[in-house]
Amino acid sequence: MIPDLGYAVASPVRVTRDPAIAQQILDLLSSMPTPTWGRDELGAGEMWSCNSIISWVLTRAGVDADTIPFPPRARAPGWDAGITVARRHAPSGQLSPAA
Repeated sequence: MIPDLGYAVASPVRVTRDPAIAQQILDLLSSMPTPTWGRDELGAGEMWSCNSIISWVLTRAGVDADTIPFPPRARAPGWDAGITVARRHAPSGQLSPAA
């Protein structure tokens, strides 16, 4: 259940049906980078934000965050920073699109 679903600008987007990936997403949250929000301390090319955390954890879990659709006219400042940092620290061959 999503308590504030009525405030969403679009419907939820399913990023995986694989329970193992869903668990990995939850497990990764405790190891996320914690730079200062609103700054580019990790040299990713844009500021770090809550969007960065989501794209970082999805990418590290093997979800192709580049393919997740945004609602029309939506912005997600920091999204690319999370993807960039996640790919930078992943062992070669570890990241693959999720089911």
